[in-house]
Amino acid sequence: MTTLDAARLQFALLAGTHFLFVLVTLGLGPVVAVFQTRWALARRPERRAVFESATRFWGQLYLVNYALGIAAGIVMELQLGLNFPGLLDVGGGVFGAPLVIETMAAFFLESTFLGLWVFGWHVLPRWAHTAAFWLVVLTGYLSAFTVMVANGFMRHPVGFEMVDGTARVTDAAALVTNPAALLSGLHVVGACLMAGAFLLVGVSAWHLRRAPSRMPGVVAAGLPGATMSPENELWRRSMRTGVVTGTVGAFLAISFGFGQYSYLDAEKSLANAPGVIGTAYLTMEVVAYLTFLVGAGLVVLFAGNALFRMWRPLRRGLYAVLVVLLPLPFLTALLGWVAREVGRQPWAIEGVLRTEDAVTDAPAGQVVTSLVVLVGVMLVLAVVDWAVMTHLARRGADRLALGAPAGDALRDPDRTELLTFGGTR
Repeated sequence: MTTLDAARLQFALLAGTHFLFVLVTLGLGPVVAVFQTRWALARRPERRAVFESATRFWGQLYLVNYALGIAAGIVMELQLGLNFPGLLDVGGGVFGAPLVIETMAAFFLESTFLGLWVFGWHVLPRWAHTAAFWLVVLTGYLSAFTVMVANGFMRHPVGFEMVDGTARVTDAAALVTNPAALLSGLHVVGACLMAGAFLLVGVSAWHLRRAPSRMPGVVAAGLPGATMSPENELWRRSMRTGVVTGTVGAFLAISFGFGQYSYLDAEKSLANAPGVIGTAYLTMEVVAYLTFLVGAGLVVLFAGNALFRMWRPLRRGLYAVLVVLLPLPFLTALLGWVAREVGRQPWAIEGVLRTEDAVTDAPAGQVVTSLVVLVGVMLVLAVVDWAVMTHLARRGADRLALGAPAGDALRDPDRTELLTFGGTR
């Protein structure tokens, strides 16, 4: 393996794994914000209780992914200085500014608002607490857009001039409105919403498949007017929200995916790697179309709760399929990222800097060592993230830690008394 091969492989593995964190963060954030808004505006106690549980449950998954995703992002950026010094020397003056803004948005604004949200339960007024999380979502999307501005310059460089072998910004507006940033950014938004939606639908379907449709005590007694359990209502509302979100996300992904052909030299890209890129484009189109069509059909079935009144074996079978399909948008998004990055080769910055000229001149063994170490760290973060999220998702809305009152936070779930630091009642 040459230095170039090792550097490219390391970038591919780190970027692809980090992108999985991004999909959940950007896909789940708006959903949690909507649930919290509905909780803040709800008037009836039973509706408030359901939306509060939904906010706390999905908010826990969001927080776990966010925390480990920040660490993964640091690992991701570390490799640029290690393996691609030529890229920074030539293009750093252009895409360095968007990356600085991304860092400020993620580590200062976004983290500050998230801290207010996490520690503001039962302290801030409901409107201020809700506004704090909406600011988390907005700054998160701002952070993602600045990354797309930097990546868009590499894919479709505009608004610059070369001075002594270094790119200098001449038109900041052109850089920001670059179609490789705007169209691709909105396409990524669609992909993220699809990923968040599949997470909502998959987890909700898993719980609905296991749970009785009505409160067991009432049904066993054969009493009329049987009511649905609050937790069942949480999963039903989460599934509805997920289906609508996924349908909207699929529409965005399709629309702005095709819109990228306005700047993308598809023939050149396909000539470079017809197998990989052609397969990726076809798979993305098929998944997006099917998600939109199936999502629209499920939305129709929500009328009168028809979906939840289906013949039980058929309903359980549908739930099982929805659970199995949960990884699909994540795998598809990875294919899209591969198509975008492989399609740019052999250029690091299209038409300006070749990848072989951007890579470090360090020995191949040194780059392979960094590949093993950094990819190992990234995989550990990813495995921990998915393991903790899976544990929380399987546990459901029982013993939610996020937003719990102080008394609940000190309660040992295996004992009935409240614990103090001294161990006494």
